[in-house]
Amino acid sequence: MSARHWMGWMAAMAIVGGAHAQPGQVPPAGPVAAATTPAATPAASPAARPVDVATVDGIVAALYDVISGTAGQPRDWDRMRSLFAPEGRLMAVGARPEGVYALRAMTVEDYIARNSKAFATMGFFEREAARSTETFGQIVHVFSTYESRHARGDAEPFQRGINSIQLYHDGKRWWIVNLLWRAEDASLRLPERYLPRR
Repeated sequence: MSARHWMGWMAAMAIVGGAHAQPGQVPPAGPVAAATTPAATPAASPAARPVDVATVDGIVAALYDVISGTAGQPRDWDRMRSLFAPEGRLMAVGARPEGVYALRAMTVEDYIARNSKAFATMGFFEREAARSTETFGQIVHVFSTYESRHARGDAEPFQRGINSIQLYHDGKRWWIVNLLWRAEDASLRLPERYLPRR
């Protein structure tokens, strides 16, 4: 999910779904696969909008919606917090300058802290372009192709990639457990099967 992919996010995230770093790169952060020092995670998630968590479609749509907006537009961070299980994590995979690949792991609070400054000065809109889903009982894995734009009406995305989203249902609602993304780059193009069907 990318904001400089969301997320993603989402750019500053490495930005969810994805706020992400330069396409396909993760900023230096110690040894490969080392997580950043996590910020304090809330003991309980804020109350979610029922429509956001009632279905897989709803929670994926909410994830993309909550990180998207014009430069300076406040994001509803409590809404984002409400989508994730308390143990939930966001993670970006990207190339390091020395040619290896690194994993940058974040709590929801880390993501918010990293991207608030970027979102204050940069328009960021991320949308789902295609999806494949695997389900077994209360667990779902969504492979979601994202497109990131600086303005909603931009003809072409500045970045694309895959958000790998793990979800679980507790009998009442859906929760995001993990969001892992990888941006497309010159060395790794999106396969046809992950592109929108014409």
